[in-house]
Amino acid sequence: MLEKMTSRRTIRQYTDQDIPDSLLHELLEIAARASNTGNMQLYSVVITREQEKKEQLAPAHFNQPMTTQAPVVLTFCADANRFVQWAEQRKAAPGFDNFQTFIAAMIDSMLFAQTFCVAAEEKGLGICYLGTTTYNADKIIKTLQLPSLVVPITTITVGYPACQPEQVERLPLQAIIHPETYQNYTESAINELYKAKEELEANIQYVKENKKETLAQVFTDIRYTKKNNEYFSDVFIEVLKKQGFLSGSDPEN
Repeated sequence: MLEKMTSRRTIRQYTDQDIPDSLLHELLEIAARASNTGNMQLYSVVITREQEKKEQLAPAHFNQPMTTQAPVVLTFCADANRFVQWAEQRKAAPGFDNFQTFIAAMIDSMLFAQTFCVAAEEKGLGICYLGTTTYNADKIIKTLQLPSLVVPITTITVGYPACQPEQVERLPLQAIIHPETYQNYTESAINELYKAKEELEANIQYVKENKKETLAQVFTDIRYTKKNNEYFSDVFIEVLKKQGFLSGSDPEN
């Protein structure tokens, strides 16, 4: 299993082979054993199999092809709704309409999602995380009819791999570990840690194609711009307000 994990890669193209309900439910049962906050399991997942519904979701994911091509699309949600209803029906007074609860639910949903992915890959399936979920959470909420206190956090497409793409690079481990206390980076350390990444032929070509001077500029000027980051931040904060997670506070004050 460890060998599979070290050789993993994101799969964006899938065969026509469907995923049996029995296998999907087995993987979700495994994922539900993941750690979570106070054993409240503040998460849910919406399973999308119908082609029409995938096509409705696609614009929220910038029409990435795997959204409609994958046999299964899973939308993992931070969900305090279920727990609140249970509490209220048991004469308890829940105080979960706040940012702290959202953070707990977000962490729970990501632990649930990642555990599912590890189990799915062990069974020979391929997965792709869609980072667009929080960008257009408002559109996904409408499409999936998510009630108050439920917010989509991440989307995963899953299916049997149609190909095995090249494994993308990662920074060396010393870039991300800090023994005992955080050790801030010197200029020379940054140069050394990013040297291999910047010298990859694929990344050199990537910089040329985008007409930039450095790889970092591709990320800051094209892929994740300040303007877009601020816009989608505002959109998501409004989503949290409308879904009831910020009813007791103003995040701007």
